[in-house]
Amino acid sequence: MTPERTLAGYAADLDLALRAVRAAGEAVLPAFHAGQEVRFKAPDQPVTDADLTANRILHDVLLGGRPEYGWLSEETKDTPERLSKERLWVVDPIDGTNSFVEGYPEFAISVGLVDCGRAVVGVVLNPATGELYHGVAGGGAFLNGAPIRVSETDEAAEVRRIAASRWEMGRGELDRFVAPWQVSPLGSTAYKMAKVADGSVDVFVSAGPKNEWDVAGAAVVIAEAGGRVTGPSGAELRYNQPDPAWRGIVATNGLLHAAVLAMDPSRLSS
Repeated sequence: MTPERTLAGYAADLDLALRAVRAAGEAVLPAFHAGQEVRFKAPDQPVTDADLTANRILHDVLLGGRPEYGWLSEETKDTPERLSKERLWVVDPIDGTNSFVEGYPEFAISVGLVDCGRAVVGVVLNPATGELYHGVAGGGAFLNGAPIRVSETDEAAEVRRIAASRWEMGRGELDRFVAPWQVSPLGSTAYKMAKVADGSVDVFVSAGPKNEWDVAGAAVVIAEAGGRVTGPSGAELRYNQPDPAWRGIVATNGLLHAAVLAMDPSRLSS
């Protein structure tokens, strides 16, 4: 399939995803800084009413427009029915709920469309900053409608910029990245990946647990911006798996991917 035909084939899905994330963003933004009640699905897994509101809106818009597609969301009980679907919406209603609750404008609404195991449409919105990223397989990557590209930082650069979670930095899991690596804290997996796509940082790396919904949307944006996303061993990502969880992620501008993999990101804490 040519890039042109791929782009045309997913144009309507992209329009639907953009409409869904905008609606969800408008709904949750008033709750930011408003003092949300926080509950916990599991240790270190907070959820608020804003997460559930965004999930409901995304579900209604996305499946309302494409009822034949499957559904996988952080805030919806998973069922094996999705495994029989060729196309699947993969959704994180608020990625970075901790940042949302703590008042950091570093969270995102993430929507990815998966087709036969491959992420082909990605939309990531940070409602607090107004940054809206999107990408479609073969169609490029965009921030608020303007084309974006990953950085040109390579292994000869004097500074190589890494975005990482505050939690992993606090545990010392990025301590092995010394000069010329420069590590900075940033919330939300999807938002950190978007920042790789727009060239604000060169790398995002994590050895922590990740799920398909954390990554699917932003992975499309990075790939279309010229970067690369893999597991910590360098394995390419496949979606709509029976278990949507895996450990670790490496997202880079492509030029630094081999250097990061050589540092064995699966053992960052060792």
